[in-house]
Amino acid sequence: MKSGLGSLMKQAQKMKTDFQNAQKELAHLEIIGESGGGMVRVSMTGRHDVRRVEIDPTLMGEDKEMLEDLVAAAINDAVRKVEKTSQEKLAGLAGGLTLPEGMKIPF
Repeated sequence: MKSGLGSLMKQAQKMKTDFQNAQKELAHLEIIGESGGGMVRVSMTGRHDVRRVEIDPTLMGEDKEMLEDLVAAAINDAVRKVEKTSQEKLAGLAGGLTLPEGMKIPF
């Protein structure tokens, strides 16, 4: 009985370490979100920190509201890509654990 509990604790510790390593890797990962056919690009880390915003110079003469919409759309695209990448990266570490919709790992 004790060896089973010890083994379980070792597995839990390994899973924790693997999650921490994956989170560090994701934090340094850079994802690009785009809108307007690539005319607006947002570079975001796996921690959702925006590193860079690139706007095609031809958009500078356009109306302000359209440019704001394109920037927001590029940010939203980057956020979705970061979430998808995070889920894919962490899914293998969950060991087949299926969580309810909307629940993320780590908790």
